Amino acid sequence: MIDLHCHILPGVDDGARCPEESLAMARKAVEDGIHTIVATPHTLNGIYVNPVTEVTSRVAALEEALLGNHIRLKLYAGADVHLCPRVLKRIETGDAGTINNARKYILLEFPPQTIPPGVKEEIFSLKLNGITPIISHLERNAIIQHDLDVMYELISTGALCQVTAMSITGDFGGMVMQCAERLLKHRLVHMIASDAHSADRRPPVLSQAVAVATQILGSFEDAERMVIDVPASILLGDMPEIPEPLPARRGHGFRKRRS
Repeated sequence: MIDLHCHILPGVDDGARCPEESLAMARKAVEDGIHTIVATPHTLNGIYVNPVTEVTSRVAALEEALLGNHIRLKLYAGADVHLCPRVLKRIETGDAGTINNARKYILLEFPPQTIPPGVKEEIFSLKLNGITPIISHLERNAIIQHDLDVMYELISTGALCQVTAMSITGDFGGMVMQCAERLLKHRLVHMIASDAHSADRRPPVLSQAVAVATQILGSFEDAERMVIDVPASILLGDMPEIPEPLPARRGHGFRKRRS
């Protein structure tokens, strides 16, 4: 499996506090069947600033530590970028990192209580420049919890959606779990990631969420695709096959999203 959202780098945000905890997270991930992690520290959220050069350097250092400790885990650079005005400009200046530094996909984090004004314009600007935003853990957003049509509109604009594994398994509470389930049922989720911050409280574990998603979707293949095929395509900079969203008035099937 591939984990596209993980706060495994030590001492850069509210994730791993030290190299030892990073190694413990890596071991936990490997035990769960994860072979690749994108390191995505918070940035531009008013607390943390992690420019591309710093993240890339720290990924290289952690990779060396993994090798020295015989942990078979591949790391890529990325960022958990707080949505802010002129995201494209922040990418160009190196303040906001993209997945694998490829400028094809960017993980975007929204505030928990609102959908910021101008978000569609930001998505449109990114798409015009060949960058697809992946909106992270919107099942924990108060607006989305009460109105899935907002998520449908964002996806129609060109965004993809990542749901957190622990949201699916109920570890963030009933309301978040119910929202994650509805997003999955309506095919508004494209990938599952851990959003791990530690080795114990918020660990890099995906298999339990895949099991629950299998029950929700009625298909192990559809659930597995969200931790294998879709993230693999994203790491390569390719456009993955994604499900057609399922509002009540529409059918479904898999299609290639146009870039």
